[in-house]
Amino acid sequence: MQPVISIQGLNKTYASGHSALKTIDLDIRKGEIFALLGPNGAGKTTLISIICGIVNPGEGRVQVAGNDIVRDYRAARSKIGLVPQELFNEGFESVWATVKFSRGLFGKPANAGYLEQLLKDLSLWEKRDARIFELSGGMKRRVMIAKALSHEPEILFLDEPTAGVDVELRRNMWEMVRKLRERGVTIILTTHYIEEAEEMADRIGVIRKGEIILVEDKATLMRKLGKKQLTVHLQHPLHALPDALVRDDLSLRDDGYTLVYTFDGQRDETGVAELLQELAQQGIAFKDLQSSESSLEDIFVSLVSERSE
Repeated sequence: MQPVISIQGLNKTYASGHSALKTIDLDIRKGEIFALLGPNGAGKTTLISIICGIVNPGEGRVQVAGNDIVRDYRAARSKIGLVPQELFNEGFESVWATVKFSRGLFGKPANAGYLEQLLKDLSLWEKRDARIFELSGGMKRRVMIAKALSHEPEILFLDEPTAGVDVELRRNMWEMVRKLRERGVTIILTTHYIEEAEEMADRIGVIRKGEIILVEDKATLMRKLGKKQLTVHLQHPLHALPDALVRDDLSLRDDGYTLVYTFDGQRDETGVAELLQELAQQGIAFKDLQSSESSLEDIFVSLVSERSE
């Protein structure tokens, strides 16, 4: 399938000499939710800003729905809706006028029914006549989302969309995201709430110091890089592991009251049964067992830490 966004050899160096992006190659599929994760300063916002036409690209090529973002700027930009990190709204305009104007900017014919439903979906309909400066921060964020969706884009960028918003808006937003994907809209998300990416995304990309260090289907990533842990709560503390139990995947914690065994849950032989047999042979009694799996956050922190080293 032809990617809806295709990035080839993209570099960006600012006048200060700071290299923000380094040879980015990335294809984003139509209709997917793609989460772009990375620490502060990694290049997430620069990459999004280039695709959306806010920042001039350096070397390389970017196509949006088959349109070059430089040569076919208007066609490319008309396919995109952007919800930026910062709030940019005309404070003295009403909600309705703001969203209606945003639709008109893209040459879309008037469609009061669509805009009404959009505002209702975002719980803004009752505030349609309110001026922007009268709204709370969460409501202003909803207006930004409505503006981004006003011209019915095929691609929606959400750059830290839930930063500083309430739980209700976050829940409403993700429900809307799911509905948009069902309609074939492609969503690119950056977030500091990694649990959101874990719940919502189809694919994960990790960017660090301007370089894409990994792109993977979420399920595959969790399967390949995720680890399982077995936590054994002992009846009596150990001052040290017996020689027969000394190994890299087994550690003693909580002042000797807990053993933690880390293993690959995808293997046929996990080693759990052997460990429990060895504990019995050593006369080590336990009172409880707990198992857990790595979260996407664990994997992300591990990836970034490894590359830092």
